[in-house]
Amino acid sequence: MTVSGACLAVDGGGTRCRFALMWDGHRHELLGPGANVSTDFTQSLEVLRNGFASLAADAGMTCDALYSVPTYLGLAGVIDAATAARVAAALPFATLRVEEDRPAALTGALEAGFGCVAAVGTGSFLGRADAGGVRFIGGHGMVLGDEASGAWLGRSVLIRSLHAIDGIAPDSELCAGLRERLGGAVGLINFARSATPGQFAAFAPEVVAAADSGDAVARELMAEGGGYLARCLCALGWQEGERLCLMGGLGPSYARWLTPGMQAALMPPVGSALDGALTLAARLARGEVQ
Repeated sequence: MTVSGACLAVDGGGTRCRFALMWDGHRHELLGPGANVSTDFTQSLEVLRNGFASLAADAGMTCDALYSVPTYLGLAGVIDAATAARVAAALPFATLRVEEDRPAALTGALEAGFGCVAAVGTGSFLGRADAGGVRFIGGHGMVLGDEASGAWLGRSVLIRSLHAIDGIAPDSELCAGLRERLGGAVGLINFARSATPGQFAAFAPEVVAAADSGDAVARELMAEGGGYLARCLCALGWQEGERLCLMGGLGPSYARWLTPGMQAALMPPVGSALDGALTLAARLARGEVQ
């Protein structure tokens, strides 16, 4: 994706926050900690402010100059207009739009085209763009949703580990290893009392790797997550042969767990969610987004 003119964008996820600044013909990027404004508003604002200061220094500009650049923020945890307004009020940008993180991912993956996206990282959501507009499914957070996500996988494997202790589900090498590492049932429970979505999601790579190695519990969880993604894609109206992009840190890991037709339709995203956020920032700079 090619973006010209001064603009600033953020793709704020629960595990990582990505920044991009177009300034004086150069693109400056930065990777920072997660920024979910619903999980921890204060910490998320600190991550954003620190990122902006680092970007300004990298570009050789003052923070005041940076805050004059048209800016688009796509942030995890922006669940309504009130949350977006709260974020905007806490930052001194002259021109700013704050939204949830789904539109940037869809824009980055499809650019101006049509198709479907399944974005799976710490959280998860799916989206489709067609001649009738854009529609999204999911992205509701770990407590009530985010099925197939890293947080969901981590939480689910810990639940299955407890079920094995209770004798109501089969055990596996993965589950036994997690129990040993965390200190048995009591350790699992204590961990879960205060764990953030990102901390649950830290177990997800182990689940993916264990599934690839044949662990029965891990395979069941990946199949369940893949089944959820397939159902959502059908609910969005995905058609055989229509472009389908898997995004996020875990998205590509679900390719083998989708239906054969969906696997055949997989295509690499045109760009990343950060690319999409920067495209939306450029549109804001041109007055195309209010």
